[in-house]
Amino acid sequence: MRSKGKILKVSGPLVVADGMKDANVYDVVEVSKDKLIGEIIEMRGDRASIQVYEETTGIGPGDEVVSIGSPLSVELGPGLLEQMFDGIQRPLEALKNSNGDFLVRGGTFEHLDREKKWEFKPQAKVGDILGAGDILGTVEETSVITHKIMVPYGVKGKVKEIKSGIFTVADTIAILETENGDKELNMIQRWPVRRGRPYREKIDPRAPLITGQRVIDTFFPITKGGTAAIPGPFGSGKTVVQHQLAKWADAQVVVYVGCGERGNEMTDVLMEFPELIDQKTGESIMKRTVLIANTSNMPVAAREASIYTGITISEYFRDMGYSVAMMADSTSRWAEALREMSGRLEEMPGDEGYPAYLSSRIAQFYERAGRVRCLGTDEREGALSVIGAVSPPGGDISEPVTQNTLRIVKIFWKLDYDLSYQRHFPAINWIDSYSLYQDKVDKYLDENIDKNFSKHRRRAIGLLQEESSLLEIVRLVGRDTLSDGDQLKLDITKSLREDFLQQNAFNDIDTYCSLNKQYKMLDTILKFYDAGLKALEKGAYLKEIEESPVIDKIARMKYIAEENISNIDSLQEEIAKEMKSLERGGTEEDA
Repeated sequence: MRSKGKILKVSGPLVVADGMKDANVYDVVEVSKDKLIGEIIEMRGDRASIQVYEETTGIGPGDEVVSIGSPLSVELGPGLLEQMFDGIQRPLEALKNSNGDFLVRGGTFEHLDREKKWEFKPQAKVGDILGAGDILGTVEETSVITHKIMVPYGVKGKVKEIKSGIFTVADTIAILETENGDKELNMIQRWPVRRGRPYREKIDPRAPLITGQRVIDTFFPITKGGTAAIPGPFGSGKTVVQHQLAKWADAQVVVYVGCGERGNEMTDVLMEFPELIDQKTGESIMKRTVLIANTSNMPVAAREASIYTGITISEYFRDMGYSVAMMADSTSRWAEALREMSGRLEEMPGDEGYPAYLSSRIAQFYERAGRVRCLGTDEREGALSVIGAVSPPGGDISEPVTQNTLRIVKIFWKLDYDLSYQRHFPAINWIDSYSLYQDKVDKYLDENIDKNFSKHRRRAIGLLQEESSLLEIVRLVGRDTLSDGDQLKLDITKSLREDFLQQNAFNDIDTYCSLNKQYKMLDTILKFYDAGLKALEKGAYLKEIEESPVIDKIARMKYIAEENISNIDSLQEEIAKEMKSLERGGTEEDA
């Protein structure tokens, strides 16, 4: 039901209007003659507080506000992939073609292109009884993703008519006989962004989301349907890590939300993604990607909407049975928008000025991730993984956004400024980070890659933890006071750090590392350590081990292409032979 009111007060993105007694919280409103898009966030009697998603300069008391009578929703259907939207799902390419390079206030377009035609291939037949989530048919949206056209939630009936051919998203493709009469269906679903899309049941996530980043896949893995946070100070590499995950994670669909970050970061995505080729499909990564941009120079209030828009689109592809990865960069900017609106509403502030409901909002967002059995009769399973960057001021992870996020997510990838300053990428601190999915992924890796994978991981982590203790001794009394065994341990942990954990995102080979190669690299480093310890026990000198030519070959393992990883097996044989030759009383012939 539409409701009209008059503006009483304007305070930045907050507008207060009276005469809105028929409106409801979260209704979308059009503000002033410019029809600026806003959303009601508080009702007191007939007085509505509205957060406006556009610049409010020039509007004032007395201007008209009209409620459209429905909540902020997105349109879901063919045409989402390869697109870039703003925080309220306006297509930026269409806005640019119409209004130029800068956003025009009140400028609006249909969220999905009403003129583009798609070939619809029916799966359901006349006479079938269908309910919410059942598949009517498919559309080849891109060469990579088949878009499944599903019966909308709340609709159930018998197929009276279903068409085949080329249609726009708004054309009728099927008619269902329902209890309330015939229901015409097209390819568009509308869904309120603040309400999670329904599913049959949530199930335990078990399979890893393979990212190709060694420090993540081996040490701190994420599952398909998992949640992760990447906190770190400015300049520590949060955005680059998320770009890497968006490029190489084995999710079938990626939704990347740039929430309040710098515009040049979204530009990097726009420039790089179309040129990157997906290893599995041989097609551009953009063919499975949706971009949502609400950069730091765009309206503050729209940051909140962009996060919800992104996760609703992600849930839609999950409901088709796909594995979806959503990147949110960064949730701190979203929380800052909440804090600004809360302050303008004169609410009682909580920790550091954030609203008291910050923790519940963060929880509601991350709880929409997971692996689920979808609605429908075909028993599809879908997974939605959410990876949120957090930007704590000054890198202080004790601040409220980081702490409330860590209470909810199960993975903590702590970015370390010192590591990033040393040009160590990814700058994930291996001492402070953790993954609560580790046991599940260990079992998967032991069964599918090698039975020793988890054992090697635990040993490597143990060595790195011992290294921090040994370095304290070195700082106090010098390296020479350590035993040869401890000095060799420092050499091995340096190799783990520099040759295994460190990756080059700009190298065509090292930017992505398969699980098989990760295991072989880790196995090689540990075998060198074992062979070195054995050589020391049999009289070899530490200096001889440290000057062995195989060390340079270990350092170059990361640049061995995937099709040549059998060369790593040859390297292991060479290591065994070399270390045997250093044993006192041993010769190369003995080896």
